[in-house]
Amino acid sequence: MAKKSFLQTLGPGLLFAGAAIGVSHLVQSTKAGAEFGFGLIWALLLVHLFKYPFFQFGPRYAAATGETLLDGYKKLGKPVLIAYYILNFATMFTIQAAVTIVTAGLASQLFGAFMVENSLVLWATLLMFISLIILLIGKYKLLDNLMKYIIMILTVSTITAVIVALFSTKEAFDVTQIIPSGAAEITFLIAFLGWMPAPLDISIWHSIWSVEKDKTTVLNTKRKDAVFDFNVGYISTLFLGICFVLLGALVMYKSGVTFSDKGVVFASQLIELYTKNLGDFSYIFIAIAAFTTMFSTTITTLDASPRAMNRTTKLLFKKDFKYGYWFWILFLFSGTFLMLRYFMDNMGLLVKVATILSFLTAPFYAILNYKLITGKHTPKEHQPGIYLKVLSIVGIVFLIGFSVWYVASI
Repeated sequence: MAKKSFLQTLGPGLLFAGAAIGVSHLVQSTKAGAEFGFGLIWALLLVHLFKYPFFQFGPRYAAATGETLLDGYKKLGKPVLIAYYILNFATMFTIQAAVTIVTAGLASQLFGAFMVENSLVLWATLLMFISLIILLIGKYKLLDNLMKYIIMILTVSTITAVIVALFSTKEAFDVTQIIPSGAAEITFLIAFLGWMPAPLDISIWHSIWSVEKDKTTVLNTKRKDAVFDFNVGYISTLFLGICFVLLGALVMYKSGVTFSDKGVVFASQLIELYTKNLGDFSYIFIAIAAFTTMFSTTITTLDASPRAMNRTTKLLFKKDFKYGYWFWILFLFSGTFLMLRYFMDNMGLLVKVATILSFLTAPFYAILNYKLITGKHTPKEHQPGIYLKVLSIVGIVFLIGFSVWYVASI
């Protein structure tokens, strides 16, 4: 019985992990390890620490009020909601295209022999279609249950790959921490921080999933359970982020390989380098870890952005659109397909712009979430304690400080 109640408390936190553990981990963390060794572990730990409160405030607010953060943003003022609407609309196609193209590259490596025309756009479309069918048939409940197994497979395969790498390496460990210098290195650091463990607006998605879970289970999640569920997901993103940095450092650091910005080429380089250094037997572990990492992100982003846009549309226009979610999911599907079809050669630049924009807008979401959770719209008993408030303030200073440093450095 205890086991059942434990599993019932998990849900939105693992969806958060599924959305977060994607490009930031497989691509950015691996590149961080490959280019800086263990030198950016400090950045990984700090960004998880200082983003923690603002992500946690999503499920905390949902448990306290039964509302999403978007409902709270409207209470802070309609211009706030309009700003979010514009930002989300401007980035959702690029984000979906970025995660889907990397997933497609990995799928072509894993299952390419089963498809006559091994086109990356065709793979990307197929993966989005499979995700769409999963969401159409099972809706939130199937997504919730499926993610528990995906995260489990991802964790086991990634840990296995790290253990193999640790025992296979002949190089001495150098844990010297590095402060990037120069425009290129600083730009990489900001992009790394922007999507590590995820853009801060995913706190909005988390609050939406939390409300949706309560509707599905016909239960009101307690704040303690909501925070516990979030912590499980958040610790998973931190742990797996470190794992991918370790893999990049142990296998690729000083290898002389320059990573391509093209999804299929990057996927090929990634798997080839691992199998070359760890042995052909490691292929299946690396391939499964990489593919489940990206597929979990593909399906959760395809679900979350339409939910957010649908809810925002309802709040702004004060009208309930019966098929609003399906309109937005098909709109996102179509827009992503067109982006992949006609802007494939510019995907590297688009991803870089999206990750940097995510970091530069992080203070905006951090301040909003802090103001909402500590203000009159959240009951006193559900507001954070003094330590979390102090961490929040320091986190806001950190996010603003790094943004100013980046702008001053370019």
